[in-house]
Amino acid sequence: MIRVLLADDQSLVRAGFRALLDAQPDIEVAGEAADGAEALRAVRELRPDVVLMDIRMPLLDGLAATRRITGDACSRDVRVVMLTTFELDEYVFEAIRAGASGFLVKDTEPDELLRAVRAVVAGDALLSPGVTRRLIAEFAARSKEPAAESALAGLTEREREVMALVGLGLSNDEIARRLVVSPLTAKTHVSRTMVKLGARDRAQLVVLAYESGLVRPGWLG
Repeated sequence: MIRVLLADDQSLVRAGFRALLDAQPDIEVAGEAADGAEALRAVRELRPDVVLMDIRMPLLDGLAATRRITGDACSRDVRVVMLTTFELDEYVFEAIRAGASGFLVKDTEPDELLRAVRAVVAGDALLSPGVTRRLIAEFAARSKEPAAESALAGLTEREREVMALVGLGLSNDEIARRLVVSPLTAKTHVSRTMVKLGARDRAQLVVLAYESGLVRPGWLG
């Protein structure tokens, strides 16, 4: 059973998400929070698998709350999906760097929300359909100067190639088709790369791909 915490200052939004999630046989809403501070307390008490976190909340915003959750050893296994009203919310970029596993716009289709919850629990990054490439391109343009490539020294050439494709927003199936390998082989390469680099999920692998200089903004065209 996947346990979800809903963190949003709008009770109507929480109610809608709860109705959808609780209707699933493999998902349950463990609790709710109306602000970031309450979300932190709930994470410590309830230990959910996933937090659906609104970016803009009173007392403590979702970005600050996400930093604390992903930076705390006691909650480092909790996956955070940021919720935003706008597809290219300026805080999304910082949220991903802060450790969020991805983001969704609030008017996302119900099936996509369910897929998101299940995907992040499986260790996949989640970005709303239709904005993935634009988000990554913008994130890349805002990223820091590339760090020394020594950070990738432990990767094989194939693992570097796979990491670059993850950085471009490709799924495992798309990577498999690009490299002419099976989806399972692609998934194995991604998993090994994450382990070697200590990445918590694919979203962090995207960040590392840009910050190491393995992928550059101009590649997206």
